Amino acid sequence: MKKFIMQMQPLFGKEESDALTEYMSEGGFLTEFKKTEIFESMIREFTGAKHCIVTNSGTISLTVAALALSLKPGDEVLVPNYTMIATPNSLKLVGIRPIFVDVEPETLCIDFEKVQSLITKKTKAIVLVSANGRYPKTDIIEFKKLAFEKNLFLIEDAAQSLGSYYPNGRHIGTVGNIGCISFSTPKIISTGQGGAILTDDETIAHKIRRLKDFGRSSGGNDYHSSIGYNFKFTDLQAVIGIEQMKKLPGRLIRKKKIWQMFKDKLSNIDQIKLFSHNLKYTTPWFIDSIVENRSALITYLKEQGIGTRPMYPPINEQVAYKDPGIHPVSQFVGINGLWFPSMIQITDDEIDYIVGKIEDFYRQ
Repeated sequence: MKKFIMQMQPLFGKEESDALTEYMSEGGFLTEFKKTEIFESMIREFTGAKHCIVTNSGTISLTVAALALSLKPGDEVLVPNYTMIATPNSLKLVGIRPIFVDVEPETLCIDFEKVQSLITKKTKAIVLVSANGRYPKTDIIEFKKLAFEKNLFLIEDAAQSLGSYYPNGRHIGTVGNIGCISFSTPKIISTGQGGAILTDDETIAHKIRRLKDFGRSSGGNDYHSSIGYNFKFTDLQAVIGIEQMKKLPGRLIRKKKIWQMFKDKLSNIDQIKLFSHNLKYTTPWFIDSIVENRSALITYLKEQGIGTRPMYPPINEQVAYKDPGIHPVSQFVGINGLWFPSMIQITDDEIDYIVGKIEDFYRQ
């Protein structure tokens, strides 16, 4: 293979290019306007959420969610210790204290029993992160019941989960008070950056729309009924997003096939274990695995023209947090977890090549 196989890469085609050219030729507003409304409606219809409000990033979507739920500085929110650092950062931005909870070894989703044990009088919400499109072993309804009983909010970080569902048929991100999706570069659809907030609550949706648009009482005026910010999307992004959404059904099929191919072809290599998926409900975003001798494998595969990426290190051990605590699952993943290439455009031949090189490495 002469071409370097990247671990992840967005895919844009002629459709996006043509749509942008047409939009620019029509003298569009560029900022958030009619195209954004169309994109929001597509996300809303696909997920089944009553309301979809897009923002300038998945991280800010989580921040706005916290603000919309009236969480305040000093409040504590339970967050998985295995997640992209954006999850706790989005809370720290507004003075909320993330409390780190270890995750399930099978799903890498927040551990329900540990959540129960860590709830205090200061706890105001639970953030349930869907790791690589997966849902936790404990039924989502049990999380919802616990939140209700303890008077907590349930926020779903579904950044990696567009196209993934709970076994009850609900799209991940639509069961809690608020769910958040990301459209950043590695995601199954991308607008470069961007995020979406999902909710079925009319009052929360109205508050979110004010928060992201300077606190305006309604669009197109300069009367402000509350404090707000500029977290808006752009029509340029929406034009791309509309074309990406048209391709989503085919991408979901391809992503599942990519994961199944890796699972089947790596099954005889004892030194690698893929995290499981129920493809009836979930769509893998990345190919996540536990591997032996990770550092040497990364180096070897790079020499063979194959990109990989270590999985998230435990948040509490990051220099930015340095939070004491023992979280064995997230710590183990931080040392041994590895993502293999899984971009939409990867070919079957490239998957065969990658698996062959992995086999060569472990035979050495």
